[in-house]
Amino acid sequence: MSFNPPSAGALTPIDAHSVDAAITSRMSARAFLPTPVPRETIEHLLQLASRAPSGTNTQPWKVYVLQGASRDSLVDKCCAAHDALRADPSLASEYREEYDYYPEKWVSPYIDRRRENGWGLYGLLGITKGDKDKMHAQHQRNFRFFDAPVGLMFTLDRVMGRGSLVDYGMFMQNLMVGARGHGLHTCPQAAWNGFSKIILPHIGAGENEMLVCGMSLGYANPADKVNTFITPREPVDSFTKWLE
Repeated sequence: MSFNPPSAGALTPIDAHSVDAAITSRMSARAFLPTPVPRETIEHLLQLASRAPSGTNTQPWKVYVLQGASRDSLVDKCCAAHDALRADPSLASEYREEYDYYPEKWVSPYIDRRRENGWGLYGLLGITKGDKDKMHAQHQRNFRFFDAPVGLMFTLDRVMGRGSLVDYGMFMQNLMVGARGHGLHTCPQAAWNGFSKIILPHIGAGENEMLVCGMSLGYANPADKVNTFITPREPVDSFTKWLE
């Protein structure tokens, strides 16, 4: 699959509707079909993603693509660790994230949005507040890549600064929006971060690498009701201040 880098043509207007549709149709799919994704499609999407901006063009991203046996083996390892952690919460000290994705102390309006998101999803799936077995099973869907045939792990050289995480976000957004253009869906997942001590050796990452997050990639299952869950967004006026 060919890829054309930017040229003078980059200044030419493009189909705004298609761009808008790719962005607005992106969602975190939580149920996928087993349909394989061709390697050339994945390579193309990663090439598109690599056009993301980065500070002084450092391009700090490093990607590991898991399919087949390597994917399934990691799923087994992390699901076993997830079950063990539930059986013995004291193991939590062994499974720590390498950077703080979420705040140590939650405050409004962020905690309110988090709760709305969690209970909206669980409510759709019929999981009540006290049903810890179903909660555990649904959380473990993360570590099964929601049945997607392709799992992605993203790492960052520990020598890099916080700004590289901003760069990484733009890289991943390019990947997710590009996937929509090819009829694919994704789910970015910070849930994997706590199991980096399992993941990094499995994928062959170097000692200098830090796990940023994981991602599921594939064709969303349109028959699964979990994929009807669409998170709301705040109106522009709530987060924007106009200065003239």
